Amino acid sequence: MTQTKAKTRGGIMYILHRVVILFTCAAVFYPGFNPGRITTEISRYTSLLTSCISYKSLVGNLGRALNRGWIQASTFRLLMVASIVLVAGIILAAIGGCMSVGNDRMRFYGARFPLIGSLLMGAGLVLISVCHNQIVAADTARVPPNVSMGFYLFIVLAALIFLTSVAILFLNGKKSDLSESKMGMKEEYHLFLLFLPILALAFVFSYLPLWGWRYAFFDYSAGQELSMENFVGFKWFTFLFQNSATRADLLRVMKNTLAMSGIGIVTSWLPMVFAILLTQINSKRFRRTVQTFTTVPNFLGWVIVYAVALAIFSTDGFINSFLNNILHINAGTNYLMNNSHMWIKMWLWGTWKGLGWSAIIYISSISGIDPMLYEAATIDGAGRFGKIWNVTIPQLMPTFFVLLLMSIAGILSNGLDQYLVFENAMNHDAIEVLDLYVYNIGISNGLIPMSTVVGMAKSLISVILLFSANQVSKSLRGESII
Repeated sequence: MTQTKAKTRGGIMYILHRVVILFTCAAVFYPGFNPGRITTEISRYTSLLTSCISYKSLVGNLGRALNRGWIQASTFRLLMVASIVLVAGIILAAIGGCMSVGNDRMRFYGARFPLIGSLLMGAGLVLISVCHNQIVAADTARVPPNVSMGFYLFIVLAALIFLTSVAILFLNGKKSDLSESKMGMKEEYHLFLLFLPILALAFVFSYLPLWGWRYAFFDYSAGQELSMENFVGFKWFTFLFQNSATRADLLRVMKNTLAMSGIGIVTSWLPMVFAILLTQINSKRFRRTVQTFTTVPNFLGWVIVYAVALAIFSTDGFINSFLNNILHINAGTNYLMNNSHMWIKMWLWGTWKGLGWSAIIYISSISGIDPMLYEAATIDGAGRFGKIWNVTIPQLMPTFFVLLLMSIAGILSNGLDQYLVFENAMNHDAIEVLDLYVYNIGISNGLIPMSTVVGMAKSLISVILLFSANQVSKSLRGESII
């Protein structure tokens, strides 16, 4: 009974320990929790991570104060060192948190990392306090000192990590009590830790930016502060539908978006067919050459693609030069400025750029098909086409349907780069998709709240489409993609 209670207490302690470490790691990326904002002149958008990797960002607003000698550059060099020490302590704590999901031996040794990490965090906070005192000692109103809320938060987090680490060391007992000869970890924890960096990146780049949705509820212009004075509630949500010009723009943009995405969905089978045809080439050298030349365009930026298009289809491009100089036909059409068949043109450029890359996943699936299926088809008298129709295509259908459903879920997300570089005054009405519309009204026109509202609506509709497509897949095929 006593051992059971001890295990329960130990389990609760480990959970608390991991939660605190996880929250501390997340706080590194959030600017509002930056303990190193020792003066209000440091940008409020500077996170702790930025403070320890970019000195230029740290002192971006302090150039005049440093040049005039109101404050010393050594203060901010020390601040950067303090941030590095603090982040190093957090990394050690994170390593110990990962090791806490192992066996008793791994936990025994892993508990020391957060303990050392919490001490490093404390040292970093002390250095930050020294830097703050130097700002106070400078006694200049032009660089007012500031104590960030994050400073107190990290003091609490460092103390919690230290206390939980000590408690875990106490619960682990002595080294002689360990039954395992080697450190080990269950396979599911191995896989989770391998996937953890992907989760962290998804959180930082996909979920953390959702905090920006708050701009939809304020009458905000670039450079302003968000406060209750410019809080307007759902003003921008209703403005989208009450204004006739905005409604007309939305209808036009949605038509372009759905049309271009629809063409992509209807032709989503092309990469699968290309992969099948590619695998039927007997010459390995020729097959690799074709695959290389069709995959390389994916790694070209859209600016470079537009440069290629300009060299071919502009007024002085290859086509017009060929017609004028070789065939002696007086031609001077700028095909890039032409507004006709714009949806098809964009689809062709997208297909040329992404066909080879999209086929890779199907090539991998084909290589994983059991060769015995082809042998059985050969015994049954199937030729090359028969094997493709009866073996290859059915085996690729699960992959195809998953990618198809993901495309349906992302039907409103055409991307921005391609349409931005190909856009001009002549084709603007036919090429502007939803992502480009958000960019234009938010960045070009400065209507940041309205662009945020449109982006929010797009995200919510995409989530609804994803779950709807998943439900359809589950009903028709008995398989779920999420």
